[in-house]
Amino acid sequence: MSDQPRRPRRPAKPYRRPKKDPVRILAFEALRAVDERDAYANLVLPPLLRKARENEGPEKFDARDAALATELVYGTLRRQGTYDAVIAACVDRPLREVDPPVLDVLSLGAHQLLGTRIPTHAAVSATVELARVVLGDGRAKFVNAVLRKIAQDDLDGWLERVAPPYDEDPEDHLAVVHSHPRWVVSALWDSLGGGRAGMEELLRADNERPEVTLVARPGRATADELLAEEAAVPGRWSPYAVRLTEGGEPGAVPAVAEGRAGVQDEGSQLVALALAAAPVEGPDRRWLDACAGPGGKAALLGALAAERGAVLLASEKQPHRAGLVAKALAGNPGPYQVVAADGTRPPWRPGSFDRVLVDVPCTGLGALRRRPEARWRRRPEDLDGFAPLQRGLLRTALESVRVGGVVGYATCSPHLAETRAVVADLLKQFPDAELIDARPLLPDVPDLGEGPDIQLWPHLHGTDAMYLALLRRTA
Repeated sequence: MSDQPRRPRRPAKPYRRPKKDPVRILAFEALRAVDERDAYANLVLPPLLRKARENEGPEKFDARDAALATELVYGTLRRQGTYDAVIAACVDRPLREVDPPVLDVLSLGAHQLLGTRIPTHAAVSATVELARVVLGDGRAKFVNAVLRKIAQDDLDGWLERVAPPYDEDPEDHLAVVHSHPRWVVSALWDSLGGGRAGMEELLRADNERPEVTLVARPGRATADELLAEEAAVPGRWSPYAVRLTEGGEPGAVPAVAEGRAGVQDEGSQLVALALAAAPVEGPDRRWLDACAGPGGKAALLGALAAERGAVLLASEKQPHRAGLVAKALAGNPGPYQVVAADGTRPPWRPGSFDRVLVDVPCTGLGALRRRPEARWRRRPEDLDGFAPLQRGLLRTALESVRVGGVVGYATCSPHLAETRAVVADLLKQFPDAELIDARPLLPDVPDLGEGPDIQLWPHLHGTDAMYLALLRRTA
């Protein structure tokens, strides 16, 4: 037994409660809703932000908090594939064995470290505090260890380590660097054509936060009225488009609140304008939007039809979406009708319309800027599920238009299986239909492709990747 006196024990550190950061807790809740319920961030985030703003306590949410929460959610979702590759290099188990809530916290931390200007120490400490609140102290230690490994390099350094060399596997390299599933990279490359530079520009554009674009509905509002709003600039191509810069809030615009204007991507506006400008042979009195929900294109088409004394019939299969169409059209300057009907088994007679728009359900690969989680949710086999519906809707549209009338086939996907393949199949079934060159109908818009159809691109036009083919019945 030693004669040395025992050293007194250090007193245990008092337990410190974790700091609750309302911004990061809100971002985590949004990511969990996207992961657990297959929710869309653009639908989940606004009510969460609204509830946070209504909090009158000491941790009141302000505009800067809302902006940071929005960036954390959308930035994490956009770069999820890249961050998964980085996190996988920093843990000793397959990612599928990491609990999803833990992975969400790690992804939020990775985005702060690699995708924002938040200082390293602040990004790590704030994320660890979030982990203590939502995961508990034990798993927070794991989060802390992984984040400290991530913090040892910047994004470029990590990409050199985790992305396959371009020369060995170009598609896999681009998939990791630009955070898209490989099959999506392959499909977009096929649709775009060209070389590496244009493809990288497209993928980068998919990862940029899009501006909010408004449409002034003719006869109810003007672009000049919308341009009087703060942070408003003219659209690039549509005479009815106005862009809100610097995070402008569309709901605060009186014309939007009153339904005289709406939020609508400029690509969608161009689809409606091209169909309205297409020459028809004979009368031009009856227009049809056969897949009208939620009503953006129908509202613009209805206003354009009213200017010419024509009537729009807006059809939507789902009753609740038909209600949204009716709301968008309310106050239209001319006559219109909204019906809840299946576009593949319509209640109207064949040959009833002079112009028909069919904007078909699709994978949505053209709107990945707005719905970044869709890239991780979609699968190649989804194409097979949409194919019969897309062909059925275009078939009905061609049957619904009279001889000399025009059909517009539109989709918010550039995938060739959802665009040219559908149109080519239906042209075989309808030898009395022909493609119209749609490019001259949008004379101010460059880079529309070889024709006669139109493909818009985020990196070339600043729009969603909308596709449009115009077909005329000739006999």
